Amino acid sequence: MEGGDARNGSTGTSQTKGSGVDGPAKPLPPCCVKARAAAPESEAKCHATVVSGWFSEPRSRSGKTSKVQYYNNPMWPGEAHSLKVEKILYQGKSPYQEVLIFESLTYGKVLVLDGIVQLTDKDECAYQEMITHLPLCSIPSPKKVLVIGGGDGGVLREIARHASVESIDICEIDKLVIDVCKDFFPDLSIGFKDPRVRLHVGDAVEFLRNSPEGTYDAIIVDSSDPIGPAQELVEKPFFETIARALRPGGVLCNQAESMWLHTHLIQDMLSICRETFKGSVHYAWTSVPTYPSGVIGFLLCAKEGPPVNFLVPINPIEKLEGAMTAGRDIRFYNTEMHRAAFVLPSFAKRELEEYCGSTERAQQEETSAEPAKIAMAPQGEILTAS
Repeated sequence: MEGGDARNGSTGTSQTKGSGVDGPAKPLPPCCVKARAAAPESEAKCHATVVSGWFSEPRSRSGKTSKVQYYNNPMWPGEAHSLKVEKILYQGKSPYQEVLIFESLTYGKVLVLDGIVQLTDKDECAYQEMITHLPLCSIPSPKKVLVIGGGDGGVLREIARHASVESIDICEIDKLVIDVCKDFFPDLSIGFKDPRVRLHVGDAVEFLRNSPEGTYDAIIVDSSDPIGPAQELVEKPFFETIARALRPGGVLCNQAESMWLHTHLIQDMLSICRETFKGSVHYAWTSVPTYPSGVIGFLLCAKEGPPVNFLVPINPIEKLEGAMTAGRDIRFYNTEMHRAAFVLPSFAKRELEEYCGSTERAQQEETSAEPAKIAMAPQGEILTAS
């Protein structure tokens, strides 16, 4: 993300610093020339969250205007995140939320719900691929999968890479999100075209309550931030309902916020899930540049039954025939990224360790004790440890 005001510039050169005098002009690198060329104010039709051609997350709830606007969002107080707007493509409102889509300077098309960036063309792969393949590559031959949320279709696109999957249910409350993503994000909404997909438009909590016990091998919760109505999706009754819908040894992958901003919330979620899921519970993370703090986390839980070791994928994506190139090439996820996702910085380990159960600590010790296997590669290729 970019921050600050758009500043005009009149030339495509910069000056170097010398001993008190300006040095000779040097050409700007191509990326800076592109940015400089776009410096004049955007002609895009303005939206409430667009100020002087910049999208900021989002404007003050009071509606008051000022030269610089900030929003005291309880999820990331004291921060403003901005993207340069080239053109506003769509704006509308459903019974549940405001929907905005715009073309940005550097991240392609951007989907915004209630003033919060959900995805961009450039970095959606990191989120969609990780939230899908972390759980599905951790169990052998998943057959029945449920997606909660995910109306853009990106998670469906990634599930479709797994040939073992026989049915994919998706429960999305907002049909407008589904419709506009089909119009503006065809590379994501292609997931809805898979014949295994069954769409249910409605409330996810009610859908889960009506699902037969032990139905799913995996449930993926692609939810919004837990404020307002979504608060229900991080509370114990919701997780208990998910556990009931999973088969023994079934797995959950739940969007779980940023370790830089929300360790208190992650601690609460880990504590609830340890009480609810008697298999294993882990926190993983990945990098998504356009999310606050640049990272997002995932909570991975296994129901009691056949043991699940999330740290070592039993169902590696590279060994699934056609999975790496189905629809389009995988851009972010691989087995090395899977393993790395569970490696936490020291501060996060200290703050979350006491919320980890003995099961996952034993798995971590077992995994760390395994000797690294070095794959021999032809001359000129990079060696990787597994």
